[in-house]
Amino acid sequence: MDWSAFLPPVIVSVKVAVVASIIVFLLATVVARMMANCKLRRGISVIETVLLLPLVLPPTVVGFILLILLGRKSWIGAAFESLFQQTIVFTWGAAVVAAVVVAFPLAYRTIKAGFEAVDPEVEQAARAQGANEWQVFRHITMPLAYRPLISGYILGFARGLGEFGATLMLAGNIPEQTQTLPTAIYTASEVGNMTLSWSWVAVIILFSFIMLMLSNRLVKD
Repeated sequence: MDWSAFLPPVIVSVKVAVVASIIVFLLATVVARMMANCKLRRGISVIETVLLLPLVLPPTVVGFILLILLGRKSWIGAAFESLFQQTIVFTWGAAVVAAVVVAFPLAYRTIKAGFEAVDPEVEQAARAQGANEWQVFRHITMPLAYRPLISGYILGFARGLGEFGATLMLAGNIPEQTQTLPTAIYTASEVGNMTLSWSWVAVIILFSFIMLMLSNRLVKD
C-alpha cells in the first residue's frame, strides 16, 4: 500500500474531527443549557427546529447554504478575506465549519436531554445555599449530566469524522489540505483504486465502531 497516499486523509480527518468536536461540544453545551432553562415557551419550538435543521437537511444543501453565506460574494467572506488575505472556502478551516454545522444538532439534542433530566430541585437547593449559576452548573448540573455530555461529544466527533456533502461543497477535495476520509473514498472509488478505498473505509468503520461502543456503554452504565 502507498502510505504516502493513505495517511494524509486520515490525518486531515482526525484533525478536523477533533477541532470540530471541541467547538460543537462547547456550543452545544451553552445552547442546550440556555434552552433547557428557558422559561419562555413561545417561539422555543421554532428556534429549536432551526437548530436541528442540519440533522435532516441533505448535507449538500447545508454545504450550498454555507457556500452562499461564507463565499467571496458574501459580506462575511469578503470581510474575512480583507482581514486575513485568504478566503474561507476551500480551506482546512472550511472543513471544520462544515463539520461543526452538521454535527451540532446531534450533540445538542443529546446534551439537552441530559440537562433536562437533572432534578431542578437539586439545583434550586444549591442556589438557596448561596451558589451562583456557574457554581450550580459546575458542581451540580455537570456531574449529574456527565454521561449525556460525554455521549454528546462522542457523537459529535463521529458525525464530524464522517461528514461528506457539506465538506465537499464548502472545503473541496484538495489532497493533503481539505481531503477528508469520505471525500478520499469517493475519489479513489471513482478511479477504481479499491485497495485505498477499502483501507479508508476500514478506518472509518473502526473509528465509528469505537465511538458508538463508548456512547452505548455510557448510556447503559
